[in-house]
Amino acid sequence: MQKLHLLIFAILCFASFHAGLCAQSLPSETCARPSVGSIVPEPQDLRSQNGILKVDLTVRNTSEAGQSARFCYISADGSESPTLRLHPGDLLILDLKNDLADPDHATVIPNQHHLHAVAVNSDAPCMSGAMTSISTNLHFHGLTVPPICHQDDVLKTSIQPSDPPFEYRFRIPAGEAPGLYWYHPHIHGFSKAQVLGGLSGAMIVEGIERANSEVAGLPERVLIIRDQDLLNPNAPPNKSEPVVPKMLIDHDGDAANTGAGFGKPAKDLSINFVPVPYPDYPTAVIKMKPDERQFWRVLNASAITYLNLEILYKRARQQIGIVALDGVPVNTNGALPNSVLWRDHIGVPPGGRVEFIVKGPPAGVPGLFVTRTVDTGVGGENDPNRAIATIVATNDAPEPHSVLLESPEPLVPAGAPWLGNVPPVRTRKLYFSETLLDPNDPNSATTFYLTVDGQTPAPFDPSADVPNIIVKQGDVEDWIIENRSTELHAFHIHQVHFLLLDFSGAPVDEPFLRDTINVPFYNGKTLQYPSIKIRLDFRDSNAVGTFVYHCHLLEHEDGGMMGVIRVEPAGVAEAGSHELSTKKPPVRATGTN
Repeated sequence: MQKLHLLIFAILCFASFHAGLCAQSLPSETCARPSVGSIVPEPQDLRSQNGILKVDLTVRNTSEAGQSARFCYISADGSESPTLRLHPGDLLILDLKNDLADPDHATVIPNQHHLHAVAVNSDAPCMSGAMTSISTNLHFHGLTVPPICHQDDVLKTSIQPSDPPFEYRFRIPAGEAPGLYWYHPHIHGFSKAQVLGGLSGAMIVEGIERANSEVAGLPERVLIIRDQDLLNPNAPPNKSEPVVPKMLIDHDGDAANTGAGFGKPAKDLSINFVPVPYPDYPTAVIKMKPDERQFWRVLNASAITYLNLEILYKRARQQIGIVALDGVPVNTNGALPNSVLWRDHIGVPPGGRVEFIVKGPPAGVPGLFVTRTVDTGVGGENDPNRAIATIVATNDAPEPHSVLLESPEPLVPAGAPWLGNVPPVRTRKLYFSETLLDPNDPNSATTFYLTVDGQTPAPFDPSADVPNIIVKQGDVEDWIIENRSTELHAFHIHQVHFLLLDFSGAPVDEPFLRDTINVPFYNGKTLQYPSIKIRLDFRDSNAVGTFVYHCHLLEHEDGGMMGVIRVEPAGVAEAGSHELSTKKPPVRATGTN
């Protein structure tokens, strides 16, 4: 419909004596996307000035016959999904205008998921709680900012198209780790649709070269990998692919895991909005000068797709130097000030981020940026091998428009003890599980659960006022998270980071923090459910309040796989129940690390 309007507008202008004036005011396509095979564009940088970043964003969408809905954040200058760059201590003032349109009506949370719709109250976005297909809000993923209205609340804050621009206003904490964060909507029941349609953007807390001088002076590149509905859903596989078992549909309605590393993917991928569609995967293009060292900041903004990233030159895996994960430098514990983790691949769950040093290929050597297959379990989606971008070494490659400082002042170490050295005050167990609406139909609707051990499994209820977990600010806790389903899940918690201690029964010695982590799937054979063990940091006073933890596969989150935690101020009586053991009194400290 929009293309028809544009055509009529152009014809009228052509017939007018004021064709030149009309051409200047010809409206651009809503949520435009680069063409297949394009050079990867860089998102527009919006940088703080004198300690303040003022941003105006408008949320828009478009839908045309035969195409999936597209969503976009548009800044005042017309750029899409700008990168927000701030320093610790800077003030962000972001006015968000909701211009979403539904050609029919605002769909309410589907009843088949046993979720309760909350009545719309567009006069009070802070307490609205409205969850419809044209409601929106913002979550600042990974930042340690308070979970309150106008900052990072997603439980009640809901902005409607009839509302005036809604102001988000908060300071980046002085102790926030320098690195890559991101912003996206968090409207329960509709997060998947909006993120899958393109609502996501990067945030950077500046100063990573102060935390690790190995990246000082390097040009940096922000790469956002998103997923989207298949552009060619009915196409047969490429003839160059090996024959795979017959394509099946999983109970989420997506292409099921083939177990072969090939076959139709559940979703297409894009890189900085350049689509890389099934079945031929025509790659986007990244140009670098021969042998140039760059610092890549990669965000997996997918709604459901896991990534397993690597770089190939002449089909040989290349070493990448990992400097930060999930916004936190890997040398956070201070043991090795300028340490870099050199690896030949890195897994990145939906919502995860990785920042690494890469050396470009020599002149004339072909390069590929790829994602390898991820085994998501027999109940999971198909995330097969596929190339994302071709890396071209050429002397005329333009430099990225952002370069890290060459001679930075070293970052002052965090004042709080390293999380790994702080004993937990208690240990809890949680578990992922799923049930089919019709147990006899593997393709029937699924209800998803994330349950605290000892509580009755129930999907997330946005109308409930009682949190699943209560802790006190100052506490450090260990959580064991089991997966009792046959598909991979990605655990994420708002406001805080955590340390991975154990994965699939094996102790892990990682000197860095995360905010999103895969939980291995149950194969139906082992005597115990697979699990992870993490140490969570509730010492920061910014974590006081009520917020959520959930699976970051957004169709699972929308389907009920989410819980609520309340962090009470230090000094209140008694933390929550459902503790497995109490070890030592709370450790009182400030800061995030």
